[in-house]
Amino acid sequence: MSFVILDLEWNAAFSKKRGKYINEIFEFGAVKVDDNRNIIDSFSVLVKPSIGKFMNSFVRKLTNLTFDDLKAAEYTFSQAISDFADFLGDSILMTWSTSDLLALLENQNYFTGSDKLPFITRYCDLQSYCEHILGVGSASRQLGLSTCAELVQITQEFEHHRALSDAELSALCFKKLYKKSVFDEFVEDAADPEFYRKLTFKSKHITDLRNPLVDRSQMFFDCPECGARCVQKSKWNVKSRSFKAFFVCPECKNEFAGQVFVKQKYEGIVFTKKILEPPVIEEPKVEEVQTSDNT
Repeated sequence: MSFVILDLEWNAAFSKKRGKYINEIFEFGAVKVDDNRNIIDSFSVLVKPSIGKFMNSFVRKLTNLTFDDLKAAEYTFSQAISDFADFLGDSILMTWSTSDLLALLENQNYFTGSDKLPFITRYCDLQSYCEHILGVGSASRQLGLSTCAELVQITQEFEHHRALSDAELSALCFKKLYKKSVFDEFVEDAADPEFYRKLTFKSKHITDLRNPLVDRSQMFFDCPECGARCVQKSKWNVKSRSFKAFFVCPECKNEFAGQVFVKQKYEGIVFTKKILEPPVIEEPKVEEVQTSDNT
């Protein structure tokens, strides 16, 4: 069994044909690893832009590439995707989060009209897998590649935000965290029609308590000190795509703010709770008045 880890770089380009912005891919970077999770081959190409007329300054700063660099590229998207499909073969494809796969699907649809990636047979979201193994990640914050590398103590220097370099770093994280029995559970069958329904499902946070999908019975907190069920002392307020309220423990009188994220995902409604530190109330400052000895 072999695995291919793909990373893409793209530029937001306005398409007159579609009347909207497209994440136009300008760089493919991928590595192939064997059963021992060692890198045995690599794939790296720049893609000549055909939608965008300039490069976003933020993307230019991240990648250290200029639009002239891209215009000099020899590959079109169709050529790059064809060569990458050959490179992938029957390997399991992985990307760090599904955003790269969605960008690939968006470009595939734009340039070929297809809403599928027929060369992919099996897929794994490496970010979700690593979050599971490390026990990190939440509805409000996902695990970044650099953070993952720090957590697994990878000290090797990499050129971040270049496709091949990020793919190589992802491969090292994968090697550090690979557990076959767990990994197999994260591998999806890309031939299953549900794969694309799940991939393109747009998750969203629900911030209206009147929404029937919000189960109010799930919005409770147990005291982090003694474990007793807490009493809600304020109304829910919407802030930062979440609900917040104050709670007090009837047993130990511990007070805290509780935050609840309600997210509609493909799998269903997910409630994520977070206990916030109590607000710090500063004492009013008293200004000292200096008096003259002559008064």
